[in-house]
Parts: sequence; C-alpha cells; structure tokens
Amino acid sequence: MLPRNRYLLLLMVGVVLAVLSFSIQYLQPIPTTPLTEDGMLGKNRKRVNPVVHTESPELDPISDAYRYCNLPNHTEHTREGHSLADYKLLFVQVMIRHGDRYPLYTIPQTKRPAIDCTLSPHRKPSHPLLASFISHMAQGGRGHWDASLGSLARVPNHSSCELGELTQTGVVQHLKNGELLRQAYLKHHKLLPPDWSSQQLWLETTAKSRTLQSGLALLYGFLPNFDWSKVTVWHQRSTMFCGTWCECPARSLFLDEEQRRQYRLRTSNAELEQTYVAMAKALGVATRTMRAANPIDALLCHFCHGLPFPCASPHAFPASEKGACLTLQHFAVIRQQQRDDERERKEAGIYRRFAVLAAHPFLNRTAVRMEKAAHGNSEPVFALASAHDITMAPVLSALGLEGAGFPRFAARLVFELWKSPDVKGKGTQGGVANAYIRVLYNGEDLTFETAFCRNHDRHSTQPLCPLGNFLSFVRKDMFSIVNATSYHQACHQNY
Repeated sequence: MLPRNRYLLLLMVGVVLAVLSFSIQYLQPIPTTPLTEDGMLGKNRKRVNPVVHTESPELDPISDAYRYCNLPNHTEHTREGHSLADYKLLFVQVMIRHGDRYPLYTIPQTKRPAIDCTLSPHRKPSHPLLASFISHMAQGGRGHWDASLGSLARVPNHSSCELGELTQTGVVQHLKNGELLRQAYLKHHKLLPPDWSSQQLWLETTAKSRTLQSGLALLYGFLPNFDWSKVTVWHQRSTMFCGTWCECPARSLFLDEEQRRQYRLRTSNAELEQTYVAMAKALGVATRTMRAANPIDALLCHFCHGLPFPCASPHAFPASEKGACLTLQHFAVIRQQQRDDERERKEAGIYRRFAVLAAHPFLNRTAVRMEKAAHGNSEPVFALASAHDITMAPVLSALGLEGAGFPRFAARLVFELWKSPDVKGKGTQGGVANAYIRVLYNGEDLTFETAFCRNHDRHSTQPLCPLGNFLSFVRKDMFSIVNATSYHQACHQNY
C-alpha cells in the first residue's frame, strides 16, 4: 500500500511541476523595464508598437455583400479634411455612386420585392435631416436646371418602387455622406464662406433620377436649407462623365475584349453553372433565361433589405409539381464569382487599359480645376459628380486603386487640394510647388496607393503628395500602359 501511495504522490508532484513550467514559459509577464541589447536593464521608456503592414483579410461572400449594402446604421471614422497644421484647403472634388436602389432586373416567375419608395421620417432607416430635406426638395423649382433634368423627380415618390428607383435607404446614405463632408470641410476648414456664390459650387449628374436624387441628398446634408437660387444642376450625357471628350475608338475595343474575358471566365466556372441550373430548376425556367435575368441584382436587393429570397410562382408548375425558393447558398456562389472576376480582371490588365481611356476626361477636368485653384482661382471650390458604379470603377482602376473593391452603394471618392505655408527661397514651379493632393475613398486615405504617388517618400520633409505628380500623371504618364503619351494618341492609334 505504501509504495502505491508514494507513486501517486510523485505523479501529482510531476503534474504540478509541468503546469508551473508551462506557465513560466508562456504566461510570464512582460517586464515594464526593458532590457538593452547587452541584457542590462535600460531606462523605462514608452513602448512604441511597430506598425505591421499586412493585407486586409479577405471577406467571405456574405460579409462582403453586407459591405456592399452599406447600411447607414453605423458610425464612420473618416479621414476627410485631415492635414498638417497651417495647411489651407483650396478645393474639393467629390464623385459618388448613387445610393441603394430598387433592382434594374426582375427574376422570372417570382414576385418583385415589396419596397416602398416614398419617403417618411418615421420609417427606418431615417435621418434627422430627412423631414426638412423632403420639404426643401418641394422648392426645387427655384433652382437652375439643365433642360433634360428639370422634369426628373427630386425625391423618390412611388409607394411600389419602380425599376432602378432610389430607396429611402439610398437617400439616408447620402444625407449621412453630406453631413460627414460638412463636418470635415465647412465646420473645420470653412471651405465655403457663409455668403457663398453659385460659382463656388458645382453639381453634375446623369439624367437618371437615382443619381440626381443622390446628389441632392448629399448636397442637402452638406448645406442644409441651401439657397436654391445659387444652385445649378448640370447634366452629364455620358455615364463616363467625359463631356466633349467621349469619342475614343480604342476604349470601345478594350471594353469589348474585357467583356469577352468575363464571358470566358463565367462559362468555365462549373460551380457557377451548376448554381444557375439549380436556380432555373427551382423556378421552372430555362437556364439561359435565368442567366439573362441577371438574378444577382434582385437578390442583392432582397439581401440588403432583409427580405426572404424569392420563391417560384404557384402558376409556374403543373399541379403535380412544386417549385422551390432561391437560397443564400445560390447568392453566395454568384457573389464569389463576381469577386473572382475582380481578381482576374486586375491580373489580366485589359480593364485597366479601358479604364485609363474611360476615366481620363474626368480626371483631366479635376486636374485643371486643381491647377487653377493652386494659382488662386477659387471657382468652384466644391464640385460634386453624382454617378454610377460603371463611372467610379474605371476612375479607381485608372488611379491604380484596383484593390479598393467594386463601388458599394453610396460610395464616395474625394480629391482634396491643399496649400502649404509659403517657404522662403523655393521656386514656384508654375504656382504648384506648395500645392498637394490627397485621394480618399469611403473616408480612407489612399493617396500613397495611387499610381502617381506610390513611389513618393511619405517620410520625407514633405509627407504629402505634390500636386505636380497628379498633373504629370493625368497629362502623360497614365497613357504609358497603352504605349501612348496623350489621350488623343491613345484613343486613335491604329485607326
């Protein structure tokens, strides 16, 4: 009996020692007084954690879809308006994608999602400015409108949404965007004086009600109860915002080539094909009909609004058969394919060539305004382009920001122009030597990820990106990807 008790005692002591050894090895506290390189105790100094630059973890298709919805129910921490002390903000150019909208396509043999596209401050999501926004839009006849825009509704107004119509969520998204920019640019930097003139503000939009209404919502969040008589709303006839510079044969060729690449990728994806077959079978339609219906557009609407995914109409099947519903798994497969397409698009490089030619007119107009502002011409000081995903995506790509992702609802891209205090003895370089640019996307500063400022030493005596880099990029450097030195040459070479 005694030997056995001794054995158990030794076993227990061994376990305790093992636990203590583990604790000492892995759980010992970090000393508050650090050691020097030679092992001696050094001075007690504030610990500075090194910044480790890592790729952001890739979101799963469902989490990525929530990001795309951009529901206006969270607080944003943005970097707009942040700069060094004593720097002056001269000019801001904003491009937005319209807010949440009703689908452009319908899924055959299913009911359309029941969404009310009238506005009500008492329905969620809402905003403190929504009621006064509705009232102010009723006075819009006092504004100045391009002829093709005057007949468009200034607020969404159908109790049962029409195809492509902006929803209340879309309005609230841009009231919130406007409020964020008001805090950044008006309260902190007084970009517009209290007696601002019509020449200091520029608003342009396509002739779609969703872009017009999104632009007006952001403008109202930015300037609540603005004076309509000072506002002119300009019409952009092309979704590329190319103005009088739209003719570009090479751009169309690159777009055709890119669309063929997309088609090859989709048809070679076995899981995607099986998903379309399963969806078509569930609804009782041909697979080709399901593909043509672009179901992801409608499914995103259901997803973003928390609605059940659609089911087959009872009349689509014989009495002996029964249809089924589309599922979250169907949705996830299509969303993943879209993300795979974005990744391959970046690697193939065809889209970037198209994007450079599609985005140049807008970027060139922005560059001209910035250069004028750097020389002291302050009209306008705030310019807003209310656009589409197919407008913003090429601009991001042309800037070298393919990693920013496909534009979500109510995405915003901001160009800021800053002037540093005058430095004695420095040349003016045409008046832009002390002018600097920042590029922000959805509130995040991506300036040093752009193609024109990626190689700038941000740790130098001047940690901002010189405006000259942007001007050189827009006027010449961006065309190197298509072996040209100008927009005209790039558009018309080989013709």
